[in-house]
Amino acid sequence: MPSPPEIMTLKEAAAWLRLSERALYDLARQRRLPAAQIGGKWLFPRTALGLWLGRQAEAPDHRITPPPILAGSHDPLLDWAVRQSGCGLAQRAGGSLDGLMALARHEACAAAVHVPDPDTGGFNETATRAEVPGDSVVGLVWAWREQGLILPPGNPGGLTTIADLAGPGITVAGRQARAGSHLLLVHLLSEAGLRLDALTFLPAPSATEDEVAAAVAEGRAAAGFGIRAEALLRGLHFIPLVRERVDLVARPRDWFDPPLQRLMDFARGAAFRDRAARLGGYEVEATGSVGFAL
Repeated sequence: MPSPPEIMTLKEAAAWLRLSERALYDLARQRRLPAAQIGGKWLFPRTALGLWLGRQAEAPDHRITPPPILAGSHDPLLDWAVRQSGCGLAQRAGGSLDGLMALARHEACAAAVHVPDPDTGGFNETATRAEVPGDSVVGLVWAWREQGLILPPGNPGGLTTIADLAGPGITVAGRQARAGSHLLLVHLLSEAGLRLDALTFLPAPSATEDEVAAAVAEGRAAAGFGIRAEALLRGLHFIPLVRERVDLVARPRDWFDPPLQRLMDFARGAAFRDRAARLGGYEVEATGSVGFAL
């Protein structure tokens, strides 16, 4: 019997996998295996499908247990909850995409992510599918929060829009290229018809949300793009521009391990809700609900 082609149709792939066409169609529609829909027709790359099949066949005792590290985006409410919950997670803040990369490499058990998807208007699912291909993962909502312009008290420059960051004499505190805040800023600038190089940034990017606010508070930057909570902590002016969703992303089995269970149990309590209210700029009604599953 000749080998199937590298790019297979639904019928060819179903026969190769020994599945019904309906079962394979459902898996493809749910994005649970490598497939692409082009011109209304499902196509399946044989090599990628073979790798996916091999991962499904791994024996349970071959499970790679990641270290109890929560990688990804920096969030002050998350920082506080990790400490107060006693969950035992170490944090590795390096930006949303770096968190997903650490998750894909089994260097972390979960990633905090807030990456916009301009095509759908949603958050995090598209980036996760791209950075953690072929793995089953679940994103639980951590919080909704406000992103916008962080400005000196009283807003002496009178900035009100994202386009104002490109004004003369405005130095901006920016984030690293793989941070969710940076990706969101690029998206908003694009919507305003501006390129990133239209802005003047500080020489070194801010590694965390609090570093953005600190740069503005210390007078090193005239403006920053960040979250309301950090602006309020330093008595800075804030112009809200976007309501974004922060998710914690992990493999299904890891959600049942004690560190993540303890963190999410804590996030269901009154102390967590009170802290979110005091920080400002957060909505936590959906905390712990499923944002997406791949």
